[in-house]
Amino acid sequence: QVQLVESGGGSVQAGGSLRLSCAASGNTYSNYCMGWFRQAPGKEREGVAVIATDGSTSYTDSVKGRFTISQDNAKSTLYLQMNRLKPEDTAMYSCAADFTWSSGDYCYYLRDDFPYWGQGTQVTVSS
Repeated sequence: QVQLVESGGGSVQAGGSLRLSCAASGNTYSNYCMGWFRQAPGKEREGVAVIATDGSTSYTDSVKGRFTISQDNAKSTLYLQMNRLKPEDTAMYSCAADFTWSSGDYCYYLRDDFPYWGQGTQVTVSS
């Protein structure tokens, strides 16, 4: 089994920054497609950013230039650096993982069929 545990959420004023972490444990593998998703109250879950083993990344348009996804393979930890936060970024952020990914497979922010999900961490941005 795989466990994903997020941390780093909190409350911040608009224009501020936060860094989310997602620690993976259990039966993880070196090949992966991992990502961050968010869901605001009353809205559907949306993909924010994903990253694959080959270093390729994909972001939803609303966060491009402000958010950066990265992975520390040695620590089995996924990160999301969020800068210039806006009130509309307020949501529950969750990480997700697929450890069966291989080169050529689909790893894009629109993908939603990840087998493993974390519980989420709340991000609140005030104006």
